[in-house]
Amino acid sequence: MFLPSMFFTLHAMQSTQHRWVFQTLPGWDSLLPVDSGQYSNSKVISSILFSGSAEEIVIPRKKTWYGIAVLQALASTVNRDPTASHYVFQDDSYLTPRTSAEFKLYSLAQESGRTAAKYFINTYPKYFQKDFANPHIPCLMPETLELQVNEVSEAALIERIQLRKVKAAVDMYDQLLQAGTPVSLDLTNDLLDLISLYGDCDPARGDAPEQRTEEMVSLTLTSNNNAERIFNMMPERNRRSYGALIRGMVKHGAYSKAFNTYTDLLNNRLTGDVHIFNALISAAPEVREKYVEKWDLIVDLLKQMAEQKVKPTLLTFNAVLKALRRCGSLGRTQAFPVINEMKALGIAPSLATYDHVLGIFYKAGKLIFNSFPYCKFDLLRCRSHLWWGDIEQAYRVHSLLGVGENWKLLGDSYYQSIYYGRFFNLLCMMEHIDVVLKWYKELIPSLYYPNSQGMRDLLQALDTDNRLDLIPQIWKDIKRMGHDNKTELVEEMLSLMARENQIPEVQQSFADCALDVKALYTQTDRRVPLSWSAGSLSSITSILLAAERTQQAWEMLKLFKLANRVPSYCFGDTRFSSDSSDMNLCCSSFSILR
Repeated sequence: MFLPSMFFTLHAMQSTQHRWVFQTLPGWDSLLPVDSGQYSNSKVISSILFSGSAEEIVIPRKKTWYGIAVLQALASTVNRDPTASHYVFQDDSYLTPRTSAEFKLYSLAQESGRTAAKYFINTYPKYFQKDFANPHIPCLMPETLELQVNEVSEAALIERIQLRKVKAAVDMYDQLLQAGTPVSLDLTNDLLDLISLYGDCDPARGDAPEQRTEEMVSLTLTSNNNAERIFNMMPERNRRSYGALIRGMVKHGAYSKAFNTYTDLLNNRLTGDVHIFNALISAAPEVREKYVEKWDLIVDLLKQMAEQKVKPTLLTFNAVLKALRRCGSLGRTQAFPVINEMKALGIAPSLATYDHVLGIFYKAGKLIFNSFPYCKFDLLRCRSHLWWGDIEQAYRVHSLLGVGENWKLLGDSYYQSIYYGRFFNLLCMMEHIDVVLKWYKELIPSLYYPNSQGMRDLLQALDTDNRLDLIPQIWKDIKRMGHDNKTELVEEMLSLMARENQIPEVQQSFADCALDVKALYTQTDRRVPLSWSAGSLSSITSILLAAERTQQAWEMLKLFKLANRVPSYCFGDTRFSSDSSDMNLCCSSFSILR
């Protein structure tokens, strides 16, 4: 068999200095040893090819995959089913919500059950040691929350710090000092970090029942707190020690003490780090009264950062913007220069950045959409455009929900209901009915459970575009969502169907819908029963007469007497063909026949 010749380029170097890579030649794979030091930038030049030219292969950088990357890739191949309820309720059809109140109730019930189960598992882990999962799934096993090391040692202190046992860690630290055991500087700083974060009390467990005690309410550092006591007992302090104490003072409201501690740091010929300056900048509005004084203090801290060669980070600029929210009109003047400085340093804004900037300008009623050509906004603030009746801005805000995980910015079910309610109300007022119905099918019931006012807005939109023939279909949704007990909504729907005659097919569907409403009025076992009014009785009677269902219309006349109601208007020149003396007496008593 004839084989074409192959060319290899060999480097006369030791084998340990070679890195073997695959080089693809026309029709062949050649294995070339390449010096790893020479091509450290991941660019490999191949051997001379048949054409005599050199081919360059760029090896891509290593891709770091998240643990749920495969699930995310699969999720991107499917779309949300607008006809299905929220995914959290699909495991139990009984807990399928119909209204926003039921959505909140059922979701809280599920979360409460998970929290209760987690509480019992972590409180009594010895009863839940059998592992059914194969392979082993650590997050499904009980957490180790109990102390395992009981002797007085640094290992015991490390364990208590890792388990966030603040009181136990402080007690162990005191026991170590009493026993004459020196504690390392790094470990003492870890303890200071723990105390500065949680104060002198243990953090509440995430699976514990909700409790509200005076100890949990008060977070202000006292004069004899453990953080300052341990800091003063330390034989040696470094920048991290001061940083932990300053951040703890700012977190728990001791702002003046934080600046005094920073002055002490400078007097000991130490310099601050970016975390210290971030904390001091966020505390600046609390130690000055006038807007100008607050801003001057922030500028002074930024100048000190430059003198100490501390490079600002995203958190630094977010702290500045957060402080500017407390500076009134001065904040609106300085906000955009701060953003421009971020751009000059190549620092990309985060969601918190947009939140602070929107917070600065929101009360002034200024639109700043065009100033931020980015894809992330605080949707809870941007929903103000839905109040202003600007449908284009509303679409722009709503389009941001499809970017990344911005949908999380809507908050809990209460805020989601407010957002979608305003959005749907604006659609009903501004858009054509076909567009409204498209969004209606898209949002309900997978994302939004409209209240009775939302359904009334939809009925008004149907009336505006003369699409009353869709009312029977909307009535089915009204019943499914539990709004069939709202008197104002039901009477408005009946009045729309009774206002004018339709084609026979539509009129018959109106009559069926009216009889369905009548059945609800006659039910006595309902928790919130409907009571007959003159308007509802007259509307149903008119609808039945327009559909030429005279016998059922006569039955409605009897209900006027039973409910002690008088028809609100005359039924026109309609003649009832009936020999019943009771019906004739009923008609004459109301002067219906002319």
